Amino acid sequence: MMKITIIGAGGKMGMRISRNLKDEPYDIAYLEVSEAGRERVKTLGIACADSDQVIAGCRRGDIGHTDVAIELASPGIVRMMKRGSLLITLDPAAPFAGKLYHRPDIAYFLAHPSHPSIFNWEPTLEAHQDHFGGTLAKQSMVCALMAGEESDYQLGLEIATKMYAPISVAHRITVEQMAILEPGLVETLSSTCIYVIRQGLDEVIRKGVPADAARDFLLGHLHIQLAVLFDQIPGAVFSDAANKAIVRGIDEIFKPDWKKVLEIDNVREQVLAIT
Repeated sequence: MMKITIIGAGGKMGMRISRNLKDEPYDIAYLEVSEAGRERVKTLGIACADSDQVIAGCRRGDIGHTDVAIELASPGIVRMMKRGSLLITLDPAAPFAGKLYHRPDIAYFLAHPSHPSIFNWEPTLEAHQDHFGGTLAKQSMVCALMAGEESDYQLGLEIATKMYAPISVAHRITVEQMAILEPGLVETLSSTCIYVIRQGLDEVIRKGVPADAARDFLLGHLHIQLAVLFDQIPGAVFSDAANKAIVRGIDEIFKPDWKKVLEIDNVREQVLAIT
């Protein structure tokens, strides 16, 4: 039976992963340093391991799940892993920045869930409201083999598919491409734009537009705008007036060189800033 160690089992993603893997046919050790996290793990009906030495007992499928502290945490973890082990981690930022401790005799696999698409169709209201994913709503994920053999990629894919289930499709990309996607595309660009849109909603409410009316009007328009721009309605286009407003808005709101945030050197700067 494959031995797996989940590191940070009581954290936000650690709890999701632990819940999804606990009934799989693996020999799993759950590691969590905080007392609050250890108590959270108990709510899943499982207990945390008493010692991080369990890492040394795992040959394959070790799951290293840390966040911005990965530069400090990974050396101790990786040094204990057996030759031929596989380290799976979530975020591309630290590995891309060279802050994930490297050993030539183990494999490194990255897998990041995309979260359920706004265009998902789910058969139940409960699944429809699984906005984060990993519970009921299907989602895709992106995967990259940072170091190792093809067999390591296949093993990582098998485990990650269960970690983030239900998975509809897994896209294989490079670590660099994963970093362009996050933080570049979805955090630096997309989250910023959406954050500003939310500020716009707050501003029109401050100006006296009834809050419910403003929210409903905005969210409904966001739905159709996204459907048009992402080709969900065959042949649909914006009106001439809307296109003129877009041209004016881009000129007033965005810098002419805004696409630089997706250039690899800029992405590298973003990664260094957040790690």
